Amino acid sequence: MSTQFLAPVIAEDDQEIEQTLRPRRLDEFVGQERVKEQLAIALAAAQARGEALDHVLLVGPPGLGKTSLAFIVREELGVGIRTVAGPALERKGDMAAILTALEPRDVLFVDEIHRLNRAIEEILYPALEDFRLDIVVGQGPAARTLTLDLPPFTLIGATTRTGLLTTPLRDRFGMTFRLDYYEPDELATIVHRSARILGVEIDDDAAREIARRSRGTPRIANRILRRVRDVAQVRHQGSITTAVSEEALALLEVDQAGLERTDRELLGAIAGKFEGGPVGLSTLAAALGEEPDTIEDVYEPYLLQLGFIQRTPRGRTITKLGREHVGAAPADETKLF
Repeated sequence: MSTQFLAPVIAEDDQEIEQTLRPRRLDEFVGQERVKEQLAIALAAAQARGEALDHVLLVGPPGLGKTSLAFIVREELGVGIRTVAGPALERKGDMAAILTALEPRDVLFVDEIHRLNRAIEEILYPALEDFRLDIVVGQGPAARTLTLDLPPFTLIGATTRTGLLTTPLRDRFGMTFRLDYYEPDELATIVHRSARILGVEIDDDAAREIARRSRGTPRIANRILRRVRDVAQVRHQGSITTAVSEEALALLEVDQAGLERTDRELLGAIAGKFEGGPVGLSTLAAALGEEPDTIEDVYEPYLLQLGFIQRTPRGRTITKLGREHVGAAPADETKLF
């Protein structure tokens, strides 16, 4: 049984459901209390002054609510929003067209902002600081710069890799919020809320079980809930009990720690094929048939949080906890010296 439902790619029908499950207002957003408090103050101040909200950078692993917060800001301010993925902006004209179409106080949400190319970034600098767009017309000695005034707007950038942002771009954000993994109780609340929206009954224990295996990530909790709902409707009476949730999670190969098959294969490869490591990222990616970026951005953060692997200057190593989880033999202590 494949567990691709946990991968970052979302099917079209799941995308629609995910939009439905997103919180619309700040008081509906569960968790990230510190971020919510700071953002609420900034939103109230911007509304009171009738100004655009300062530019916001949202940092954190995938699925923690960065996109949801961008749409909540739009909703709270009562303005429009334009969304675009960083890699999709290839030409200066693309960014210029988006910027000139913005209305006063609108939100421009750029996902994966660390993947913007440098030419696009250079257009953004004056746009973010002075709300102006500098366009170079012509080439060579005949070239001249045309300056267009832009309405005050808010750029919200989302990134999983802060280190890849250039310093000049990072410095132009007035607020930077780092989103952390969620506690099981917070995820259980999210599961209950999503179940109500989906029109399915769920026991408290079943919600907690789903939450416990959701890797601290609301997006994964919602996807597991949808798959558990399928099992409940097809094999049972429709409501989700603890027994139904455990049956579905076993079918989906999500273990007690929330790891899926690829996570366990990654741990097993380091422990078995590479004798506990260290092993380089590209070598590990080749052994698993995955992209290095996928391993680094999707799988490793949670394994690092659990203490199952370590990143060292020479590569990835598996820890004692990681070995125990996959049932690997203890490391040969003499290898370490």
